[in-house]
Amino acid sequence: MFNYIYQLVSPGMFSVKYSYEDFDGKLVVRPRYMAICHADQRYYMGQRDAKILRKKLPMALIHECCGEVVYDGTSTYKPGQKVVLIPNVPPDEPIKGVYENYGKGSHFLSSGYDGFMREFVVINPDRTVPFNRISMDVAAICEFVSVGVHAIKRLMEISNRLSGRIGIWGDGSLAYTVCCCLRRLIPKAKVCVIGKNLAKLSQFAFADFTYIVDDLPEDFEVDHAFECAGGEGSFYAIDDIINYINPQGTVMLMGVSENKIPINTRNLMEKGLVFVGSSRSGREDFLTAVNLMEDEKFEKRLCNIIFQDEAVANINDIHRVFKTDLNTPFKTVFEWSI
Repeated sequence: MFNYIYQLVSPGMFSVKYSYEDFDGKLVVRPRYMAICHADQRYYMGQRDAKILRKKLPMALIHECCGEVVYDGTSTYKPGQKVVLIPNVPPDEPIKGVYENYGKGSHFLSSGYDGFMREFVVINPDRTVPFNRISMDVAAICEFVSVGVHAIKRLMEISNRLSGRIGIWGDGSLAYTVCCCLRRLIPKAKVCVIGKNLAKLSQFAFADFTYIVDDLPEDFEVDHAFECAGGEGSFYAIDDIINYINPQGTVMLMGVSENKIPINTRNLMEKGLVFVGSSRSGREDFLTAVNLMEDEKFEKRLCNIIFQDEAVANINDIHRVFKTDLNTPFKTVFEWSI
């Protein structure tokens, strides 16, 4: 059967690619709801290096998606089962001691490979996770939640003093999601959120403390930190973290910057800090994320950062939803009706 794949061919321009797909013995999922990530926006707006764009495009965008099974030749699911889709595709042979999202030979959908903006997706069953109770608009951001889960699990494996104070630098969607996950995965920790925007910080009522970044108390300190600022804000966040973190603390770097970020290595070494880069996630993180999201209270908390735009039924609607996303404070979700 022919599949319709909606590819970004150059910044701000989409085209439909027609591809023949063989269903025999395979799992076929119809995408239903999607969410836009900053990475999608950078491709759409042409905010990546020109060499990167030439290498990656054309490709279908979106790696945050949930859908329904329409056919399963693997006998894993029944038609109609709701699933979240895992965009990370690991190598055939796993590398011992290496997470699947960092393994050589792995690839990521919507980063040089077609993402989920398609009529249907032919996918391996192990790249899906079933869910039942979660609403589809919230399930669309499961990949985003799994990224937070992955970073927290790595912190738990590396560090001690997890019942102390953990700082989150940033007040956007990533910071909010990490805060939600910390409350469940490390419940004894005191969570402090440090941001710039009072309106956004007001959404973090479930954190123990919230602070404006330029008004931190003189005696402020944390045992571990998550850098969730990204962009040009990464420099300021990392610099603050090095100043305020206690000796031998662990810093989880999660914000993406297109430019090189200078780091105060003298203070970093004097404190014996551990810096950990954390990116994307794997199947185990998705399983944990779905389990968290099945809880009604956790799901409702995520609803606070979701803006559901009108359904996408054609290419003009794709342009509309990307433009809408530029003006929403957190996550933009939409129904995929093409």
